[in-house]
Amino acid sequence: MKSLKKITSLLSFILVLSAGFIFAQDRAISPNQLPAAAKKFLAGNFKGIAVGSVIEDREIYGVDEYKVYLSNGVKIEFDSQGNWKEVDGKHQKLPYGFIPAGIRNYVVKSFPNTSIIKIEKERWSYKAELSNGVDLKFDKNGNFSKIDD
Repeated sequence: MKSLKKITSLLSFILVLSAGFIFAQDRAISPNQLPAAAKKFLAGNFKGIAVGSVIEDREIYGVDEYKVYLSNGVKIEFDSQGNWKEVDGKHQKLPYGFIPAGIRNYVVKSFPNTSIIKIEKERWSYKAELSNGVDLKFDKNGNFSKIDD
């Protein structure tokens, strides 16, 4: 009897897990369907650069994130609220307007002949990749932490 309950519980768990995979999907959407914060970010930092495509990454409980691909090759990831999570210039210099001042100032001062080509905002830190291949870590306030291997 106990083993039957265990098997039933296990099968129920597998069913719920597989339902998550079935209903979680990516779909193309219009740039107008992005959250207001994402649209404002794009207009303020990438003005005049056309949006090539937008992918909405849906999970079982709703939208997880948005991936925006610009016509110049830049890829931007936004969370479900439209806050940027990652901006990848694909080896192109990123505009510095949205990058925290501490990070911008550190890079300009310490690596004067380079530019930030990718930046990720993590829960407690930032990670910036420079045009010379160096990866830098910063705390959540934009203070330099270390060179990342």
